[in-house]
Amino acid sequence: MKTENSSLVRRLTFPTLTLYGLGTVVGAGIYAIIGEVAAAAGIYTPLAFLAAALLAVFSALSLAELSARLPHSAGEAVFVKKAFGSMTLSTAVGMLVILSGVVSAATIINGAVGYVQAIFSADLLAIVVGLTALLAFAAALGVHLSVGAAALVSVIEILGLLAVIWAGRGAFGNLPEVFSTAPPLGGSGVTLGILSGAVIAFYSFIGFEDMVNMAEEVKNPGQVMPRAMMTVFFGSTALYVLLSLVIIGSMDPLALRSSGAPLADVFSKTTGWTGDPIAAIGIIAIVNGGLVQIIMGSRVVYGLAKQGALPKLLGHVDRRTHTPVAATLLIAGSVLALALVGSIKDLAEITSMLLLLVFTMINAALVRIKLRDPQPEDVPNYPILVPILGAIVSLAMVVWRSMVYIG
Repeated sequence: MKTENSSLVRRLTFPTLTLYGLGTVVGAGIYAIIGEVAAAAGIYTPLAFLAAALLAVFSALSLAELSARLPHSAGEAVFVKKAFGSMTLSTAVGMLVILSGVVSAATIINGAVGYVQAIFSADLLAIVVGLTALLAFAAALGVHLSVGAAALVSVIEILGLLAVIWAGRGAFGNLPEVFSTAPPLGGSGVTLGILSGAVIAFYSFIGFEDMVNMAEEVKNPGQVMPRAMMTVFFGSTALYVLLSLVIIGSMDPLALRSSGAPLADVFSKTTGWTGDPIAAIGIIAIVNGGLVQIIMGSRVVYGLAKQGALPKLLGHVDRRTHTPVAATLLIAGSVLALALVGSIKDLAEITSMLLLLVFTMINAALVRIKLRDPQPEDVPNYPILVPILGAIVSLAMVVWRSMVYIG
């Protein structure tokens, strides 16, 4: 098979890229780990999501500007190499991105197990292996098909969230009473719970950075990438806050931790109907998020291989599907291994920590680039304070969480 002369094709537009991003942000996070966030933050779950959004927003803006300046696969690694001129540092960042994608996809697949078992009687091993194989096959078919499918599924999963919010709209009337009995915010235990919940909730914002690695397949990336990333980020934040308000107004947050299908349980609780439709959408949403992570990870592997940092075979693109098949299989195999041994909470926290390290580096890279290089035309130009705050906040959260683990 001759693959050496094949290359990625620019087929993605603003709508498909936006839905692609929403598919992984909304599906992977909220359906899989909202029970863990609620267990940590309790009544203050909405604040945990807002804190996670604040933690992520600076990096989202920095990535929007960088992706417009340098629209390439393995985007984060390219940004660091451009800023610091170090292939070693660039490769390290690229490997962190790959690892975060693998761990994230494993988290997503584990999150799907409870939703599958809420409807079907199936063995955990069979579910994990079957889902991983299905995702690897879909990712290898071609980005036009796989991203198109992801975009369609994104609409379905967003409708699922809106259905839960609509079904639980009566819970908004309970919020004054709920908050009147809440423990004071100043307490150390409350603050720790919110911050711990924010670290887990940060996982639910993972996805906007995946869009960077599709830049070589986007039409007019300088304009489309920033617009799509900001739409995804702020749209998902609004959905998360509304949904978390429904949860604390209708259920005991701690009860969700033991649920394999938390949003299905919320829907059942607020309507008195079966939660199977939401469980079915949850399966679709989580699987869609896993697909996006595998696509992203394979593109970073491809980009690093093209730079010579990884074996040449991983940089080959199949001339029929226009996808890096060898890189896709490598990522899928790694996902399967982790999905079989990790728990949702641990994998989500590991993913968050890995990405916070990456965000520290890409924010520092943007600071260096803005100080050294002229501002290109027709790309966003955010104040330099944005990447400075992004680097400080991301690194501070990594240090704090590491101290908690050590302590």
